[in-house]
Amino acid sequence: MYFWYKSGGLQQTVIGQIGKNFLSLATTPQVGADTITPVISDEMGANFVQKLFGMEEPQTFLILFLNNTELRPGGGFIGTYAVVTMDKANPEIIKVEGTEIIDNNAPKDFVSVPPAPIGKYLDLERWYFRDSNWSPDFKISAAQSLDLYVKEDGVKASDIDAVVGFTPTVIEGLLRISGPITVGGMQFTADNFTEKLEYEVEYGFVDKGVSFDDRKSMLKDLAKQVITNSMKNIFKSWSDYKILLEKMLAQKQIMMYSPNEDYQQIFEAKNWAGEMASVNYDYLLWADANLGALKTDASINRVLNYDIYANDAGRYIARAKMIYNHTGSFNWRTTRYLDYARVYAPDGSELIGATFKANAGGTAKSLKTDTGVENGKRWYGAFISVEPQNVGELTFEYYIAPTVAERIIANDYRLLVQKQLGTNDVGLTLGLEFANTLAYASPGEVANGLDDKRYDYSTTLKTDVEFEIRTK
Repeated sequence: MYFWYKSGGLQQTVIGQIGKNFLSLATTPQVGADTITPVISDEMGANFVQKLFGMEEPQTFLILFLNNTELRPGGGFIGTYAVVTMDKANPEIIKVEGTEIIDNNAPKDFVSVPPAPIGKYLDLERWYFRDSNWSPDFKISAAQSLDLYVKEDGVKASDIDAVVGFTPTVIEGLLRISGPITVGGMQFTADNFTEKLEYEVEYGFVDKGVSFDDRKSMLKDLAKQVITNSMKNIFKSWSDYKILLEKMLAQKQIMMYSPNEDYQQIFEAKNWAGEMASVNYDYLLWADANLGALKTDASINRVLNYDIYANDAGRYIARAKMIYNHTGSFNWRTTRYLDYARVYAPDGSELIGATFKANAGGTAKSLKTDTGVENGKRWYGAFISVEPQNVGELTFEYYIAPTVAERIIANDYRLLVQKQLGTNDVGLTLGLEFANTLAYASPGEVANGLDDKRYDYSTTLKTDVEFEIRTK
């Protein structure tokens, strides 16, 4: 299987074009970074592209298919994986299979204790490869995925040069450019790809007389067809593919990790690593984990509300609330939404409590809450269930960290809201109340001016968003 013909000239043209696009993004700062990320030199970038495409020596990639209709903190459930080698810009698919196969055939003697929620709500005593992306930081998740892949004796496990995760949203985007594909007599389009594929590997394989272990073998042919169709118009539609690539990277539908420090440095410099940012001001990341709720995330509409205000004693409180609108019904793909949610805030935050409304007209009930520290952030977590055709509301309320309160008192407030890997179109609404009148706000409010003490803003969390507010 080839990305393009073996013609050296054509290979060089394509690689050169890709290399230019890599380099064009080299000076982009990470969102939330306190300083501009180091510029990648032309020489460093060119060498990177050459190495990545196996022009110097073959490269091996572990590909994670992250199903964001079954959302996990690291982008989506790892239902399928692939191993691909790249040699002189020619890829070869070594293996494509469901993660349940490698997990079921894994050695029984390696130690792998799962995170407590996975053990409790999925009733698992071992941490398997399929559940490895528990961290909302892809660098941590992918390193864990690779670690478990090695422990489970995955093919070419000791040769992996990089781990690449991507969601079905990426394939849908490719099909919108290249057009439909046909595999096994079935037509896949941008609009039906995800649901049709899910049905075929979950149920349709039975009617076709395919064994359970082979039910995902069609993915190899599907991958070949997607690549073939895309390469047919790669030059004619190059600008469209470039825009799609940049969009999917910015929206964290594609993430990259490498145990090779040189590769990882470039992934991080370009903000392609899906990392949690390290900032010295206010921070918010909400991470959901679908635990046994089929592909119900396809039917969940989310809106994240974030408010801050001072209590009577003058102490600042943050309230993070996620509204889950379950638009689905009970069927082969959808059930009640079973979710372990975590909110990440600056370390030093102090939990007041968590509440949950099972439906819009219901009464808020207190929840048992877990807490911990990861990547220098304090997190709070709780498990919830939302029935079809109901709207659930999960709220965490906490005293903001002293370092953030100090910035508010100094009239210099900043906030970074990072989107969860793999999510699509999560609404974001801010209601920030200060002791003094606003003097400057970026982004600016749409409805109100700078003549009050409250900042209100609503948007869609397609990418990470940063806010800066100064008061008088």
